[in-house]
Amino acid sequence: MICPNCQKDIASGSKFCYNCGAAQPQAADAPRAYQPAPRKRLVRSSTDSKIAGVCGGLADYFDIDPMIVRILWVVLVVCGGTGLLAYIILWIVLPLAPTGVPVPNATIVS
Repeated sequence: MICPNCQKDIASGSKFCYNCGAAQPQAADAPRAYQPAPRKRLVRSSTDSKIAGVCGGLADYFDIDPMIVRILWVVLVVCGGTGLLAYIILWIVLPLAPTGVPVPNATIVS
């Protein structure tokens, strides 16, 4: 690869010239750096809550419908009995999701 500024030979894929320090143009076929997706955090939902937002937060974390989580939670409370204790513990432990974040599926009615 040749620097377009000083016409010296430099290593291919370099972002800057070793001789003159000029920034090098990026090739179109250059591999892009891997950028991992932002980590999801398990939080209580501030927008989709019936009691404390625990089921809404779990649904957001696992990308499922909140009604399914609510139905499963009721089944745990009725059949197992430990669902109520787990709900109260998660209510205390999980932080509330930040407010002011736009809701992706919100409809504005004038």
